[in-house]
Amino acid sequence: MNLIRKILIANRGEIAVRVVRACRDLHIESVAVYTKPDRESLHVRIATEAYEIGEHPMNGYLDGAKIVEIAKQCGADAIHPGYGFLSENYEFAKLVEDAGLIFIGPKADVIRKMGNKNIARYLMRKNGIPVVPGTEAINHENIDTIKRYAKQIGYPVILKASGGGGGRGIREVHKEEDLERLLEDCKREAKAFFNNEEVFMEKLVINPRHIEFQILADNYGNVIHLMERDCSIQRRHQKIIEIAPSPTVSENLRKTMGVTAVAAAKAVGYSNVGTVEFLLDDYNNFYFMEMNTRIQVEHGVTEEITGVDLIVRQIRAASGEILDLEQSDIKANGFAIEARITAEDASKNFLPALGKVVGYYPALGPSVRVDSHLYKDYNVPPFYDSLLAKLIVTGTSYDLAVNKLERALEEFSIEGITTTIPLLLAVVKGREFRRGFFDTSYTDKNMASLVKEMEKYKNKANKFKKEDDLHIVIAEAVRMFESENKR
Repeated sequence: MNLIRKILIANRGEIAVRVVRACRDLHIESVAVYTKPDRESLHVRIATEAYEIGEHPMNGYLDGAKIVEIAKQCGADAIHPGYGFLSENYEFAKLVEDAGLIFIGPKADVIRKMGNKNIARYLMRKNGIPVVPGTEAINHENIDTIKRYAKQIGYPVILKASGGGGGRGIREVHKEEDLERLLEDCKREAKAFFNNEEVFMEKLVINPRHIEFQILADNYGNVIHLMERDCSIQRRHQKIIEIAPSPTVSENLRKTMGVTAVAAAKAVGYSNVGTVEFLLDDYNNFYFMEMNTRIQVEHGVTEEITGVDLIVRQIRAASGEILDLEQSDIKANGFAIEARITAEDASKNFLPALGKVVGYYPALGPSVRVDSHLYKDYNVPPFYDSLLAKLIVTGTSYDLAVNKLERALEEFSIEGITTTIPLLLAVVKGREFRRGFFDTSYTDKNMASLVKEMEKYKNKANKFKKEDDLHIVIAEAVRMFESENKR
């Protein structure tokens, strides 16, 4: 077994903070890297060591060679890629492996196979995993042939970038006259975001639920799942609320989908932590959509219902430890819901919001968790993902968890910048959300009424604000005291 003593975190923001804290729990030294705009970021402040990787806001976090060089110079044994940036870049994983360092994730070849959605679809079909009817890559075909494929599949269809993710490189096509234009749009976006304009076509599953299974595997072929998350509340194919387990998936369906997810992971020799994502239709037919070969933004809800620390498990698996859990050990303890709070104005077509955080009052109380890199006087830079905080609540029932989320959102206040808290409140207070009657189209379909509803919460005074100045200080002091005692 490889004993990891020091980990370089090739990321920023909330996930970098999360990994630093996992390292501290394991008495492992942590190394932060940062670009000039992130010099005062929280992950830089709390890591054991920190190194600047350049002045350019983006290039530094994408400079795999520089990151590996710093890791070797500072004596790190391993690199944790977090999510985004280089986390699903197989060339970076191979660079880390070739340097004699441990990449905390699956092997580079697995990332390569599963990172290309077209290759992933082929591998799943080959191994009997259900996939949505569709094509291979269509870039080499002429438009008449592509139109013929679309007719054979049946409109509506969806165009997807083979190397895509995060809701990018996707176009829905409902009629033939729009196909050529949307195909060119899709290829341009795929080239811009993923440097790969390869596109394929699938049947558009109308108003499905997005159900994903968390996978945990060691290096010796042992694989289990940690139940599912319902990620159907989205806007423009990007998740905003996640629930574990799904409030509408039956126990029999859960078992069937779970077994399928594990089979998908075994089919590609998967190791470490990953996620198998499915589309679920109204008739309980489910189809493989993609596999994310990294930790997910929403991993916290799985941790809350299972008691399994997924970042710690990543590190232990990468160290060569044999998985000491069996499928029968995994049981859900109630429900957990995560709301992603972002720096955007939902009433203005999700216009990015920038500025200084002049007041930060995160929700506290029983069964409430906040994962964030924010603090008072933090300047939100314009260069990165808009995620500010992940608010996670738990309850013994779905209904109680929704109540807690509503209460926590009403208490949560981030002053100085516009956030999506009012939109999240509008969704959570809705009858459909409480009843579990929603699918991936819910937010986009109801945006006009949601925007109207969220106006009620935009200027809502925070009743707990005056007392929070004191109890935030106390809470932080307690956290620091506990952290020091663990070291």
